[in-house]
Amino acid sequence: MARMKFLCDADRCIECNACVTACKNEHEVPWGINRRRVVTINDGLPGERSVSMACMHCTDAPCAAVCPVDCFYTTEDAVVLHSKDTCIGCGYCFYACPFGAPQYPRVGNFGTRGKMDKCTYCAGGPEADMTEAEYVKYGSNRLAEGKLPLCAEMCSTKSLLAGDGDIIADIYRERVVTRGYGSGAWGWRSAYGETVSV
Repeated sequence: MARMKFLCDADRCIECNACVTACKNEHEVPWGINRRRVVTINDGLPGERSVSMACMHCTDAPCAAVCPVDCFYTTEDAVVLHSKDTCIGCGYCFYACPFGAPQYPRVGNFGTRGKMDKCTYCAGGPEADMTEAEYVKYGSNRLAEGKLPLCAEMCSTKSLLAGDGDIIADIYRERVVTRGYGSGAWGWRSAYGETVSV
């Protein structure tokens, strides 16, 4: 089975936010929630880099390790998903995630912030595939349709890649060899505990 992964090539991202818009529109994400966001480092300075950030669907997900009600689970494709029916809104996952992926619809104390929301890798949730209940809670299930996440498909510079981790690593490796350098496969080591060797 394929191990699905994201990779953002910081040397290609132009901060257009097409990935953010595509995600919000495809899943009808509620106001105040951003499953994906673009962060610019050293804005306006030499060496400026923009990175598209969301849940990286980690190999050993820290959010799942700290969840007191075990609402997280990993699919056969290694996509880390959660059950909104089980979530109690404690916020532990938010503090554990190195990517800031878990989002809450309201600001408040323990249990008052609402059910956690995060990137689903366009894989829906625990409800039956392609049902109205799944769409209302988690958004579109593009993986069940045989498609990749829309954020990566909409990326005009192909900075954001999604798919089988081996194929993604090969694409990035080829880019680094072609251009003669690499700024690093952003988030790859933190999320998957490995590097993309060239």
